[in-house]
Amino acid sequence: MKPNFRVAFLTLLSVSLAVPAIAQQSGEATYKAKCAMCHGADGTGNTPIGKNMKLRSLKSPEDIKATDADLFKQTKDGVGKMQGYASKLTDAQINDVVAYIRTLQK
Repeated sequence: MKPNFRVAFLTLLSVSLAVPAIAQQSGEATYKAKCAMCHGADGTGNTPIGKNMKLRSLKSPEDIKATDADLFKQTKDGVGKMQGYASKLTDAQINDVVAYIRTLQK
């Protein structure tokens, strides 16, 4: 490989590996700011608000089986007693939150 091509290749590789980590960090921050008060830090809904609203755990079989598109729609539009976040979060932020929720499910 030529030196310039090698540098460009390594730069692209580094960026492509860093983007998911950045998304997870921003998803985690948004989750903690907007979701954890009800869903809990671990996603189980074991909070006073979560218990009062009878939230099911984000680790439930239903939420694990749900597609990312399903979780995106629920977050954006709301579901049950949960308000929608369409006017409060961008689509990118919602996608980052969904990605973070997936890490909680592992």
